[in-house]
Amino acid sequence: MTTSGKPEIDTSRPHSARMYDYYLGGKDWYPVDEEAAEKVLTVCPHIRLTAETNRSFMHRATRTLASEYGVRQFVDIGTGIPTSPNLHQVAQGVAPDARVVYADHDATVLEYAHVLMRSTPEGRTAYISADIREDDILDSPRLREIIDLDEPVALSLVALLHFVPDENKPYEIVRGLLDRLASGSFLVLSHCTTDFDAAAWQGVKKVYDAAGTTVQLRSHQEVGLFFDGLELLEPGVTAAHEWRPDGTHELPADADQLRSATLYAGVGRKP
Repeated sequence: MTTSGKPEIDTSRPHSARMYDYYLGGKDWYPVDEEAAEKVLTVCPHIRLTAETNRSFMHRATRTLASEYGVRQFVDIGTGIPTSPNLHQVAQGVAPDARVVYADHDATVLEYAHVLMRSTPEGRTAYISADIREDDILDSPRLREIIDLDEPVALSLVALLHFVPDENKPYEIVRGLLDRLASGSFLVLSHCTTDFDAAAWQGVKKVYDAAGTTVQLRSHQEVGLFFDGLELLEPGVTAAHEWRPDGTHELPADADQLRSATLYAGVGRKP
């Protein structure tokens, strides 16, 4: 990994990756991130549960693909700040020879990229600095050293696309990535929505938008469009906590709280 042209960390305004770390109880955030995150918690008190549920979905989807479908290659875009276990730890826990490439464009994530490259001896991991809206991630020389695009790949876009508004053509971006992947590849996706608690999530959007991070919340139908042409794994596009629960993630007994914290999640296979 090269560090030439390494971006500086901007601590003058909050960043979504650092706010996510704050929700998860991490320590890699700045006062400006704490201030914005606390504003979010005021309008959406269940946002921590949303973050935890999202993380748990990623773990289950990764284990499922590695153990049940034999996937050995993963590309995780919008990685975020490392929070153990990371995707490669989950995948290599099932298949030590799994290969994982992470991509993100936040300078704070870059600071901790070494954590994302602690692979098993049998496998490989790498981190590349790239923005899904601007960069041809699959053309990265570093990615191509590790990932064979002629073999199935699991493309992980977890809690990412609600930060890609329609003006950036997210459906075209996702389709362009999938078109380059081999038959038998997978799309793993989660996405925030206003379908369950519109007032709270509109409040979340307002905080992020004011901080300079545009958020676009999408309906079940709109999230489902990302999977057009793919074979959805059961149970389809559903609430994240309902996607193949395995008892490893403790959920609140309060049904209203759980419903308010819901984001959509799904996994689709390329024919």
